[in-house]
Amino acid sequence: MKALLVDDHSLFREGLTMLMAQRFPAVELFDVGDLNDAEAVLGTEPGIELILLDLGLPDSQGLDSLQRLRSVVPEVPIVVMSADERPETILAAIDQGAAGFIPKTARIGAIESALRVVLDGGIFLPQGIYRSIAPPLADGPEVDEAQAALMQSLGLTPRQLDVLRLMALGQSNKQISRALSVAESTIKTHVAVVFRRLDVTSRSQVMVAAARMGLRFER
Repeated sequence: MKALLVDDHSLFREGLTMLMAQRFPAVELFDVGDLNDAEAVLGTEPGIELILLDLGLPDSQGLDSLQRLRSVVPEVPIVVMSADERPETILAAIDQGAAGFIPKTARIGAIESALRVVLDGGIFLPQGIYRSIAPPLADGPEVDEAQAALMQSLGLTPRQLDVLRLMALGQSNKQISRALSVAESTIKTHVAVVFRRLDVTSRSQVMVAAARMGLRFER
């Protein structure tokens, strides 16, 4: 697998490159310090399957970087890695099509765990984002009834609700297929239905939408 790291901090690039080499030796990581160099690599190096993007670059700031790269390689998942972990920044990145968000302020073990999720095709979002956008959790048995009524209102079949639950936990189609013992092609069909019901266009948006609705799933 080939991945591209776009970050203007050389020490961070060196540290992440070392981590990837030690923990994920099957990943060939390219690293650059600005967006122009990133576009050059994408134009000359075929087969990039994942982009790790810092939002603060010398030649592009904020979500403009994400939009530019998505216009170049719309099919490649882009995971934002940023020290700005304000909920509004994370949600804006997801709304603009980011496939996940990893805080650069996290401990190295947490970054490794997050990378393991995204390299396996899953979606990673900081736990704090759920606390910031989810409705307050009520007490008592009425919680389960409210959850059941909410899920029923989505108009999904029990199997599609299973798929929604696992998507909301960040799992990839392959992982969901294994967990439910269902063909991956069938999972893709269920995912498309979930997208339509939640009015979203990406898996990361599913996670945010579920949290906003107050749906809570156990890992």
